[in-house]
Amino acid sequence: MPEIRDRRLLAGREYIGADKIDGPLIFVSKTHPVGYRELIECVDKQGHVRLGIVLESSTSVVVAQVFEGTTGLTLPDTRVRFSGEPPTISVSKEMLGRMFNGLGLPIDGGPPPRGDIDLDVNGMAINPTSRQYPRDFIQTGISVIDGMNTLIRGQKLPIFSGNGLPHNELAAQIARQARIRGTATEFAVVFAAMGVKHDVAQFFIRSFEESGVLENVALFLSLADDPSIERLITPRTALTLAEHLAFNEDMHVLVIMTDMTNYCESLREISTIRGEIPSRKGYPGYLYSDLAELYERSGMIKGHKGSITSLPILTMPNDDISHPIPDLSGYITEGQIVFEREMDGRGIYPPVAGLPSLSRLMKDGIGEGMTREDHPHLASQLFAAYSYVKDVRNLASVIGEEELTPLDHNYLEFGKAFEQKFVSQRKDENRTIEQTLDMGWEVLRSLPVEELHRITEEEIEKYYGA
Repeated sequence: MPEIRDRRLLAGREYIGADKIDGPLIFVSKTHPVGYRELIECVDKQGHVRLGIVLESSTSVVVAQVFEGTTGLTLPDTRVRFSGEPPTISVSKEMLGRMFNGLGLPIDGGPPPRGDIDLDVNGMAINPTSRQYPRDFIQTGISVIDGMNTLIRGQKLPIFSGNGLPHNELAAQIARQARIRGTATEFAVVFAAMGVKHDVAQFFIRSFEESGVLENVALFLSLADDPSIERLITPRTALTLAEHLAFNEDMHVLVIMTDMTNYCESLREISTIRGEIPSRKGYPGYLYSDLAELYERSGMIKGHKGSITSLPILTMPNDDISHPIPDLSGYITEGQIVFEREMDGRGIYPPVAGLPSLSRLMKDGIGEGMTREDHPHLASQLFAAYSYVKDVRNLASVIGEEELTPLDHNYLEFGKAFEQKFVSQRKDENRTIEQTLDMGWEVLRSLPVEELHRITEEEIEKYYGA
């Protein structure tokens, strides 16, 4: 009997010898009926066990992917054991404050945490009629998000960034500062890293430690030097714990997944090895449904107090927002936070582009009784004025600033104040929503009152001259 190095021992049928090994895939023929996404164990001749999952099953051959890769496996000596069950993870609140690999096994030197329940890592689809519409405002302390792209509890709001931009710093700041107004509720944070470098993982760990929130954080790390195939199971493992904390423990969970681009690259790698017909940019045609399978596990369910709010991070290849990964993510999620490299070059943090960023659920979580009665009109006015600033800057680049009208110069002054005072803030600065809205009114004073077309006379009288 080979040594089983994983704490899970499969009791299914075992086959000796594989027909083909190609990259992380293993092919076995003439098996009993095997289920899609069934958990397998590959045992090499030294007795080392590697977990995998069935990708394709037919009457002639079974194709499975091995999470730790197939290096060192040989065709005649490899034993494949089928469990008859999907991959599961034993979850509990004791996993908070711990670090795990992409499969949910501890890597922080501690013992395996006690599990309350074993759950399928693929999750269960939430019945749309059981979903509760998100309405609770989450204060992140970041003005450009709270004021103009408001995050709502249960929302899926991805960050569209690029290589070298401070998306990790923003995600860590949100994780430290996020809270629901009017309650003492603190978020539990589930952090899933896919293909990130060690220094990125250490940044998050250090940030959580220094802010004192690490005990409420569970980290799932599949780093750049880990087998790329492990990245496909990492977000599913993390989301399974999030679902347990939210819907069994009634906690509010913030899920941060970085980098979704690395996840999609692994998906393309497997698709290519399997010989599937490629779609846009070589990604598989099921990229949309695969991403939706992950993103749609966030939300709120009627009758449950807990919630899952998701912040996926993806780095757009060549800063191209029309690339398949951000393009498809935008269809599934409820908005996006888009970074602008030019703003980052001018030292603005966070470099959130004002116009392409939006939160589709914002209108349902702001206003009187939730934030402040002037919030909806103020945000609309800021968007409109900043849009005109972009037009004025483009005009100035052609004819020169000296040829602009006095009103155009007012808008240039507004644009500068908006970016340097409202958008830009310190990485440890936590602004209340009242401070954010008051700052919005402060930058609007750069414009004459006749230009405030989206704000009521009562709001102008109350806040514009304050």
